[in-house]
Amino acid sequence: MQNDILLLINNISVVYSDVIQILKGVSLSVQKGHIVSLLGSNGAGKTTTLKAISGLLKPENGKVTDGSIEFDGKSVQNSSPEEITRKGIIQVLEGRQEFKYLTVEENLKVGTATRWGKPYHKDLEMVYRYFPALKARKKALAGYCSGGELQMLVIGRALMAHPRLLLLDEPSLGLAPLLVKEIFQIIRRINQEQKTTLVVVEQNANIALQIAHYGYVMENGKIVMESKAEELRENPDVKEFYLGTAASGALKSYKDVKAYKRRKRWL
Repeated sequence: MQNDILLLINNISVVYSDVIQILKGVSLSVQKGHIVSLLGSNGAGKTTTLKAISGLLKPENGKVTDGSIEFDGKSVQNSSPEEITRKGIIQVLEGRQEFKYLTVEENLKVGTATRWGKPYHKDLEMVYRYFPALKARKKALAGYCSGGELQMLVIGRALMAHPRLLLLDEPSLGLAPLLVKEIFQIIRRINQEQKTTLVVVEQNANIALQIAHYGYVMENGKIVMESKAEELRENPDVKEFYLGTAASGALKSYKDVKAYKRRKRWL
């Protein structure tokens, strides 16, 4: 139902430097309370899509030239990042940008800036419940945190803002497999317990599709496939090119993949 759609992107295009087209007629929708995974290789346009939603595109690094972006039935296209943040769209950028000279707890409190003056102690306890490692390190300077702790920190900081839509850009990047599994399990819990709607940009398609309700596959600035997450996990092309296995389940050699790619057809 249309009333269940929180985010609706219709046929947007993004151009860099008025010359290079990055997104080419991208359309997608995100249902309230769902996790949507946006999959694709480097350069597919995933991060640009997130920046188009959150208002982080600027004339010097890209602009939306066509289409529309609606959040909860109202246009947010061409709104400033500050306006979009106040509406409840919070993006966690790739790279885990922390305030390294602030403590872990001070970093978390920064997340309350959009609702300054309101109580935050229950929110801190919520974040510490999801990320006990942060509670143990709450007085430590963020600059001394590990990569995994920083990923927990930036997600926790975003939660402090009470997001209605949380945009996560490559949360698994550079993390050990066991830590990736733990963080994605927590993302699922946040969705289930806080009813937070999420869009997760991720190259690790296997784990992203395990927690998602719905998924989109991007190539060369276009959406080339979309379906329920469980259906994408069983799709032969997705298995071949994003899950690293052939339909038979066997790993393919580079030569086999290269030959197969020339025959690939997106349905």
